[in-house]
Amino acid sequence: AYVFQSHEEDDRKVRRREKNRVAAQRSRKKQTQKADKLHEEYESLEQENTSLKREIGKLTDEMKHLSEVLKDHEKICPLLHCTMNFVTVPRPDALASCLPR
Repeated sequence: AYVFQSHEEDDRKVRRREKNRVAAQRSRKKQTQKADKLHEEYESLEQENTSLKREIGKLTDEMKHLSEVLKDHEKICPLLHCTMNFVTVPRPDALASCLPR
């Protein structure tokens, strides 16, 4: 009876060890998949960040250019030089010269 019991305990140990091994494999696989997913997300966010920085650069350049254009225009704008600008309606020919062609 003692030998039979020992054999049964060995079987239980083997099954438990096998179950534990499979669970550990599953856990490692899950961790690897999670790490892979995080890496993909990281790469995607890096690309988006680079793209947004490029867009910021372009918009900053455009803003500088438009500020220069506005500054140059303010020097010659008849609407800005008219002292009665806020009292009377500007002349149509003065307004036309300030509008884009």
